[in-house]
Amino acid sequence: MSLLRQPILLLARSSGVKKLVSTMPVTSGIVTGYVPGESTEAAVEASAGLIDDGLKVTLDYLGEDTLDSQQADATVAAYVELLAALGSRALPRSAEVSVKLSAIGQAIPEIGDKLALENARTICRAARNAGTTVTLDMEDHTTTDRTLAVLRDLRKDFPETGAVVQAYLHRTERDCRQLAHEGSRVRLCKGAYNEPDDVAFQDKIDVDKSYVRCLKVLLGGDGYPMIATHDPRMVEIAASLASRYGRAQGSYEFQMLYGIRPDEQRRLAGIGETVRVYVPYGQEWYGYLMRRLAERPQNLSFFLKSLISKK
Repeated sequence: MSLLRQPILLLARSSGVKKLVSTMPVTSGIVTGYVPGESTEAAVEASAGLIDDGLKVTLDYLGEDTLDSQQADATVAAYVELLAALGSRALPRSAEVSVKLSAIGQAIPEIGDKLALENARTICRAARNAGTTVTLDMEDHTTTDRTLAVLRDLRKDFPETGAVVQAYLHRTERDCRQLAHEGSRVRLCKGAYNEPDDVAFQDKIDVDKSYVRCLKVLLGGDGYPMIATHDPRMVEIAASLASRYGRAQGSYEFQMLYGIRPDEQRRLAGIGETVRVYVPYGQEWYGYLMRRLAERPQNLSFFLKSLISKK
């Protein structure tokens, strides 16, 4: 599967292939099955539909690797517009936003960390004014410490800001212990980047074991765990651990991607669990889909299976 990585990345940069994928009858359905659209309106409409089904959402305006301040400003403006639109539809009680620091300037040489913090503050302020929250997405391991540093600064004024940790990193159980305090919202995912073995577990069983150890820390702590997984076994283990630690429904939540296992999302919500759907949108949807495959090529088989049966 690793042989597919470079071809997938090459395709991700092809505007011609993007046009072909988005206009062919079958594949255009694939695109809208995983990304609701490019506009704020499309994202808000998709969110309203999910909320009507008893789900919550977190929205991600797609874009990474921002290398100039104007592009970062445009991304911030898109989030401010989104939050205003959510507010006009009375959706913020069930809808928040997820932000990648790389999209708002973190990677810009010399000024990146300062600019990303300032831009994140702007988005957090707009979210608070709208009555909702922000979660800082986590990216590859080289940005982990910098992202957590921005999080600490943000939480001085916006303590409701959520964190993300990735179970496949060796460090994450320790990070969970530091983050599992009262008032802290923490999303636990397995991780999707192609990381070296000196910083990340490579075997699925080791990643799963780390995920469970991190679940125990978060569910046994005083924060608000956000359990991001599509793995039926992990969902079952998380529910069992929640019961073991005396966690009432609503004191934690499950999270899944838009278009992945929608029936399971509704099933969990139907038995009283809080379920939040990660909704990506924007003009960079093609890169999002292709990078998801390329970052960890094992995702390709899961993606293809999900196209056959979106259960």
